[in-house]
Formats: sequence, structure tokens, C-alpha cells
Amino acid sequence: MASSYNNLGIELQATGENAGTWGTKTNTNLDLIAETWGYISIDVASGDVTLAMSSGSSSNARNYILEFTGTLAGNRVVNVPAQAGSPAANIEKGYLVVDKTNRSGSNYSLTFKVTSQTGVVLRALPQNKSSAPVTTFCYHNGTDIIDASKDVAMSFTDGQYIADSNGNELVAFGVTGSAVNEVKITNAATGTAGPIIAAQGETNVDLRLSPAGSGEIALGTGSAAVTVTTRGAHDLTLDTNSGTNSGTITITDGANGNITLSPNGTGEVQAVDQADATAAVKIAGKETMWIPATAFYLPTTNPADAASVETTAIRPELKVLDFDASTAQYAQFAIAMPKSWNLGTVSYQVFWSPSSTNTGNCIFGLQGVSCSEGDTADVAFGTAQEVTDAGIGTVEDVQMSAESSAITIAGSPADDDMTFFQLYRDAADGSDSFTGEARVLGIKLFYTTDEANDG
Repeated sequence: MASSYNNLGIELQATGENAGTWGTKTNTNLDLIAETWGYISIDVASGDVTLAMSSGSSSNARNYILEFTGTLAGNRVVNVPAQAGSPAANIEKGYLVVDKTNRSGSNYSLTFKVTSQTGVVLRALPQNKSSAPVTTFCYHNGTDIIDASKDVAMSFTDGQYIADSNGNELVAFGVTGSAVNEVKITNAATGTAGPIIAAQGETNVDLRLSPAGSGEIALGTGSAAVTVTTRGAHDLTLDTNSGTNSGTITITDGANGNITLSPNGTGEVQAVDQADATAAVKIAGKETMWIPATAFYLPTTNPADAASVETTAIRPELKVLDFDASTAQYAQFAIAMPKSWNLGTVSYQVFWSPSSTNTGNCIFGLQGVSCSEGDTADVAFGTAQEVTDAGIGTVEDVQMSAESSAITIAGSPADDDMTFFQLYRDAADGSDSFTGEARVLGIKLFYTTDEANDG
């Protein structure tokens, strides 16, 4: 019986055959078997390539590692035969394909297949702009070339990682026992929305981004604005962890930057309280409080004069405090400051009306002191801040002073204190030159809050 060849072209010697050459043929067979684990480099730059599987002799299609090289000038195909041996049989073997072709600046494809079949379009690096190798595990199943890489499930134990070209950790893996939820990464075609990183597993699964320590989640390239949007016409919700005192949502900007809330069309900026579905948007910062002349009370010593000034009948009547031009006079008021007050300094603005046409300067001063529960009210006012305003020159005109400098309240203010204020005209100051009575309509008190409400 004569020798035959298997599907890899290796001679199968029959009993009693090859007397005197048996050893040589055996050595050849051993070389061919070694070749099935061998390596060969194949240049595909100039055109398609057809590999061979010859019986009893070295053949490029028999090698296990196939390295494809060259700069592609068009789509290229590498063919392998369907059969080998005598009698002919379908080839069945694995291939480790190393694609080192240069596809820079092109989208040319490289296909590895059995002649007349479909085969595998070898994967290139992103955007086909690199000559770095891409390795694909394939096998010849007797009919065509199959990509086995995509069917290989990679398994990592806790703490394992994918390394970069320097051996440093690039992506590290943490393992949860009996896990059912995972991350799915989906690429995208040209001209469509970008790639997707999605959580999957159970019906409702969070996707978590967790910086280390006090690190931040930074979006964008650093060279352009970043837009955070939804896929489709759906709401965008910013929420803290559920539960009591679960945290706040803070929106900050860079130096001298603006924060813009811009509804679309006739949309509105709304604030909704979870309890009663109503709320007001309130910004912590500088606030004002109007103290009319009628809210002042007159001290026993050197009081201003409370008066009513009739203009024309059935027109506004001025309820005022008259401060004398030659004697220092005083008026006081007491308030419980809002709890949202930051307990810092205050300032004020005087609204007044001249009693004469004189245009000299009128000097006003305001000072304050806070008293906590159990404190005596027999305590000195703090240091006053004065503001100067010139008469406007017309009787019964309404005029406003500039805002004063910051006033420090005496008595170490605290929440729920009673705060006493004293307003005066410094008539003894030589710079106070307004010759008539200064008719104070009230003051606007400025203070700063550090909370959005008084809760």
C-alpha cells in the first residue's frame, strides 16, 4: 500500500514502504509538523496573495503565525487553499494572524479567507492610522477562515489589569462575587452618535464614576466647551444620594464667570419644593430691609421730632423724623434680624427730604448692638458709620444718600438676637452745613445672608 498525505500535506507512510528512505521522510515529516507552529512574514503591499499547502514539502500556509506587512495601496486579500493532501481533504488548523500593515491615511481593508469564500476582514487600529500590529486568532474550519478572537471570553481575577506598552497598569479590574451587572462598551459608525458605555444586567442598573479621594470628574478635552445632554427628548436630573441631609448640589464657575439658566422657548426656570410643590428661588447674598420713619421710636434724650408733612391735599403725605440743624438728635429701632443673616457687618442708605432749599451737606450716622437671651439691654452701641448727602435744593423732594461703609454690630451677634439701631444727625460736625431740618423718611438696611432661607 502506497503512502498518503493528510489534510496538512504530511506524509502518512504505509507499512513496508520507503525502505532505505524511511528515516529521511520521517525527518521531513517532523520538520513539516514543526512548521505548523512556525512563523512567516508575508508582504501584501503589491497585491493579493495566495498561500499554498503542498504535500510533503515546506509550505507558507502550513505556518501557525502569519505576519502581514507592507503599506496598503488598495484593498488586499490573502487566500489559503480549502484542501490539501492526497487524497485531498479539507484543511483544519488554527492561525495567529499578526497584521503589521501600514494603513496610515487610508481605509483600505485586508481580508484573510479561503479561496472563493468570505473569510475575515482583519481589524485595524482606530481610524486605520497606525502600523502597530493587531493580532487576531483565526482558524480554518475546512470551509472558510473564522475569527475566533471575538468569541473568546477574557477572565480576570480581582486586582488584575491590562498593561500599557511599558508594563504599567492601564485598566484595573475589581471583582464582585456572584455579579450579575456589568459594563458594555459599544462602538459607533461614521456620522452617528458616539460610542456607548452602558450598564447592563438587571432592569435598573446605575453607572458609577468614582474619582479617588478628593479627585474630580473632568469632562472634555480642555480646548472646547462641553455640553451634557440626554439621548432623546428626556429630562436631565441632578440628584444627591437619597436620605435625610444627603448633601447639596453646588454649581460654581470660574473667576468672573457667569452661570446662565436658559429655558427653551417659553419654558421657565422653576424651583419646586418636594413637600408642597411650591418654592422660590433665593440666592444667598446681599439683602435689603426697609425701615420707615414710623417704625422708629424716639429716645428720652435728644430725640428727633416725629412729624407729618402735607404736600397737596389727597397726595402723598410725608411721615418723617425731623433732625435739627444745630443739635445732635437721635431715633432708634429694634429688630430680630433674619436667621439667614451671616452675623456680619451691615450698611445703610438714608431716604430723606429737605425742609429748605439749602444745598449744604447733611451728615447722618447709624450704629448698632445685639443682645442675646439673658443679656442686659443696658449696653453701648457699636461704632457708627456716617454718610454725607447734600441737600437737593427743593423742598419736599425725595432724595437718597449713598450707601454707607460697613457697620460692625457690637455685642457679638448670634442667631435670634435682638438688635438695636440708633440713627442720628451729626449736627455738631462742622462739615454738616445743611441749614434746615433733615426730614428722614426711613432707611434701607443692607445685610448679607449665607443661607437660602430662615429655616
